[in-house]
Amino acid sequence: MTNYEVMFIIDPTLEDEKKEATIEAVKEIIASEGEVGKVDVWGMRKLAYPIQKKTEGYYVVIEFKAQPTLPRELDRRLKISDNVMRHLIDNKDQK
Repeated sequence: MTNYEVMFIIDPTLEDEKKEATIEAVKEIIASEGEVGKVDVWGMRKLAYPIQKKTEGYYVVIEFKAQPTLPRELDRRLKISDNVMRHLIDNKDQK
């Protein structure tokens, strides 16, 4: 299994329950084919540039282990999610 890290920014206008549900949904996607590691919720942070006319976002970082096929599926599902404004999946073993 390969070590990965996903960072995603959740829409700050969502209620706390929907933010938590989004985090849980991402963890379930990862757990379906891999192992969820450390979950680091950074909370509200100012964005470097406006995204969808918003200047703040709710940041979350999740470390996980998975087969090389999982990041592609996770990327696809995060792209179509209305709650996630941006995301980045990093292969920590390629450094």
